[in-house]
Amino acid sequence: MKSFDRLAFVDLETTGATASQDRITEIGIVDVGPAGVTEWSSLVNPGMPIPELITGLTGITNAMVEDAPRFAELAEEIQERLAGRLFIAHNARFDHGFLKNEFRRLGVDFRPTVLCTVKLSRRLFPGFGRHNLDALIERHRLKVTERHRALGDARLIWQFWQVLKDSVESAEIERVVAELTATPSLPPHLEAHLVDDLPNRHGVYFFYGENGLPLYVGKANNLRRRVLAHFSGDHRADPEMELAQQVRRIDWIETAGEIGALLKEALLVKRLAPLYNQQLRKSQMLCAWRLLEHRSLPGLGLAEGDDLFFDQDENLYGLYANAKTAQAALRHLADENGLCPVVLGLEKGRAGKPCFAHQVKRCLGACSGKETLAAHQERLRAALAPLRLQAWPYAGPIGIREGAALHVVQGWSYLGTAGSDEELADVLAHGRAVFDRDVYRIVQPRLAKLGARIVALAGAG
Repeated sequence: MKSFDRLAFVDLETTGATASQDRITEIGIVDVGPAGVTEWSSLVNPGMPIPELITGLTGITNAMVEDAPRFAELAEEIQERLAGRLFIAHNARFDHGFLKNEFRRLGVDFRPTVLCTVKLSRRLFPGFGRHNLDALIERHRLKVTERHRALGDARLIWQFWQVLKDSVESAEIERVVAELTATPSLPPHLEAHLVDDLPNRHGVYFFYGENGLPLYVGKANNLRRRVLAHFSGDHRADPEMELAQQVRRIDWIETAGEIGALLKEALLVKRLAPLYNQQLRKSQMLCAWRLLEHRSLPGLGLAEGDDLFFDQDENLYGLYANAKTAQAALRHLADENGLCPVVLGLEKGRAGKPCFAHQVKRCLGACSGKETLAAHQERLRAALAPLRLQAWPYAGPIGIREGAALHVVQGWSYLGTAGSDEELADVLAHGRAVFDRDVYRIVQPRLAKLGARIVALAGAG
């Protein structure tokens, strides 16, 4: 492993898991180079209380860090100890993210080459299911000194690196490390720091072109992976290539989870109307078939525009972009199920005379009395069943809990997301419930599984 002769094995202890809000309480570095191995560690005064849960895990108390140096006092020394080294950590995005944020607060651009030993272990030992530090300790019989203390865990990462020499060919290690540390390619007009800044979290991302024109809005379960995938050269279709070439700026919003990302994407696509978003269309042009039960000739009527009452109508089916699409879908349904196009209103016919579909044996004869209208209506109802739209099943708006967020939905309309009582009051006061096809498709299939995460709310304005 001659290519990696300057290494820094790094571990941090912190007040929590969020790099933008929490702070470092301890840093440990094992420095490995041509001159040998040196160890360094220091407690860090985080400038904020350490939660009891964290103290229980690490043993680091508020009293221990009270007289410790602040990060700003250690920054220069930390920089020197990490400069020119391959930055190696277990779950490296965590440790690198905290250090990057601490340096950024000091106006320092911290950009080491980073290697994650979780990813390294997964690549070199794919037969194992777990790759956390405890799993590596057990699997490779690593010697534990101080678990959940910065220097103790940094020593474990260094031990793991040494174990690799005896279990994996050096050429294979070098190949995998080279792949894991390669900088993802970005178009030249995008800033390089974007790769470091993108979070591995749920959210919505925005691509902007010249003059701030919104080109594309997308949702992601992992923002970093999804955004960078747009610029991968592998199997890129022409529209994707065209989009990547036009992007001049990228922005994103983190969400509490997948539901929040889906709802936010649907809302922002309609609001921004990006050039390359084609699927999340406006809902105003939608229409559906309404099953007509109380008339002399039972059948279907097309409901569209203001005639759509999705929050209360139990007899709506389909959901189509326009009348032409709805009629084509109904004709296909009739052909598949032997339904009469005349009875359905798709064609005109003469009373008592068989329709053309009956003559070619695609209609069972409701048009000519060979099948009763009641029987035809029953078969129609059965054929439509999979297409039935669920009426809004609540008396008013609901909140869907996802982490600390509460997504407010009413009548298949997304009103907004609240993180506090004040925000919730604002969403309820200003939200307007207008049926949204995309919200329906996001929320309705998940209702049964959400269970206790659904909260009934007071009425919206």
